[in-house]
Amino acid sequence: MASRRDQQQAEIRLKVMRLISQNPEMSTRQVADEVGISNGSAYYVLTALVEKGFVKLSNFKKNPRKGQYAYLLTPKGIREKSLLTHSFIERKREEFEVLKEEIRALEKEAGLAFEATPSPRGGE
Repeated sequence: MASRRDQQQAEIRLKVMRLISQNPEMSTRQVADEVGISNGSAYYVLTALVEKGFVKLSNFKKNPRKGQYAYLLTPKGIREKSLLTHSFIERKREEFEVLKEEIRALEKEAGLAFEATPSPRGGE
């Protein structure tokens, strides 16, 4: 099982990949703001994604500021995004089941558990 830190990093990578697939022209600062991480962290994540071949950089074609880049998911990146999404969904479903059990236990403890009781009118 992956550590909590590994899970958080995978979740950040997934968020970044989802953002740039929706808007490839986002700046590193915009990515950082949307994901809720520092600019340095966003730069680090994007650089790592480029180095792993999941993302490629492309210049804006019609932008007068040629220093601007677009982040594009590669086919390898699309596959990685899909794998991260499936892992994320599986982990969240497991967390959801654990939370449901915890809520049931707390409701029972607090006397809030709603048992199926027969109708006072005798089955009507």
